[in-house]
Amino acid sequence: MPKISQKGLKMPQSPIRKLVPFAEDAKKRGNHVYHLNIGQPDIKTPKIALNAVQKNDLEVLAYARSEGSETYREKLVTYYKSKDIHINASDIVVTTGGSEALLFTIGSITDFGDEIIIPEPFYANYNGFSTANGVTVKPVISTIENGFALPKISEFEKQITSKTKAIIICNPGNPTGYLYTKEEVEKLAKLALKHDLFLIADEVYREFVYDGLTHHSVMNENGLENHAILIDSVSKRYSMCGARIGCVVSKNKELIATVIKYAQARLSPPTFALIASEAALDTPQSYFNDVIEEYVERRDTLITELNKIDHVKVSKPKGAFYLIAELPVKDADHFAQWLLEDFNYNNETVMVAPASGFYSTKGSGKNQIRIAYVLKKEDLVKAVEIIRLALKEYQN
Repeated sequence: MPKISQKGLKMPQSPIRKLVPFAEDAKKRGNHVYHLNIGQPDIKTPKIALNAVQKNDLEVLAYARSEGSETYREKLVTYYKSKDIHINASDIVVTTGGSEALLFTIGSITDFGDEIIIPEPFYANYNGFSTANGVTVKPVISTIENGFALPKISEFEKQITSKTKAIIICNPGNPTGYLYTKEEVEKLAKLALKHDLFLIADEVYREFVYDGLTHHSVMNENGLENHAILIDSVSKRYSMCGARIGCVVSKNKELIATVIKYAQARLSPPTFALIASEAALDTPQSYFNDVIEEYVERRDTLITELNKIDHVKVSKPKGAFYLIAELPVKDADHFAQWLLEDFNYNNETVMVAPASGFYSTKGSGKNQIRIAYVLKKEDLVKAVEIIRLALKEYQN
């Protein structure tokens, strides 16, 4: 029998999606499942984006340009300018989601056996993207005790070797919701320059920043022009996860030229999704004001309810729509599966994402879960009550 590749065998399962079969079985048994496991917002996609597709009179659904249509990239330039990020359309390559942007970027800057440093916990697919490229993740651990703030720069320097090519951050963070301060981004920029590394920032949650704080992009750092790489996506910003449109942004011409070769190899991003994404850029600020207000209320409701449960520890997110909760259990993976297989309260149960999959350090995050607060407040209250009752029964 032909053998599967070693890197294929090493590809990690998604902690977000691996429990789906158990959730589907729970539904077949007549249970309602509250999905706190995945960042699929229930916020409505802007009508302007949907109308651009529904009312389009295209007669041939043709290929788009490999790097994305010029009109879309020019509109992105205007969007970024409003965020004080000054670039040209030639600095942008449109991708099939932020995931492809990361795959193309890692493929463009690393060779087999190279290393990338990432503060953990981190978006689980960074593990998969690195494995697919034969790259080793060198983690630097952040902790729930200080809200998952940036670890000391000395901890990063301990991990730097001749094989280190980049540092990746998610800002604001998935799964923690942590927002890096201007000072923290500046420290990372200095480190990247000192060791001649790329600094990759996944900024897909840029719009979702709370408590009067502001987002600071790696693209705002002077002197980092050849080192900074921005990863972006429309998925969360406009609640358009199914559109699968993202982009790589960098002023490093050699990097962009290399990413374009990857883009050419997959031909083009999807045309209708490009049309919807271009239209979405005209979404008024009032849309985001309303969405941010809703997420703050959901966050505060969720934290209030979780704090009512004995021995549960929670970090307060400053952005995005996720938080990490530490539970009084030894194995959150087992607890999450048990919730779906063996527990219900009034024919309702909850699906969460075990946090161990957001770490690459073996054994880390075993008693933690990630919760996406993408449900309305009353559903969050019900879901946390189910978790409270489930923990009581599980511990017994």
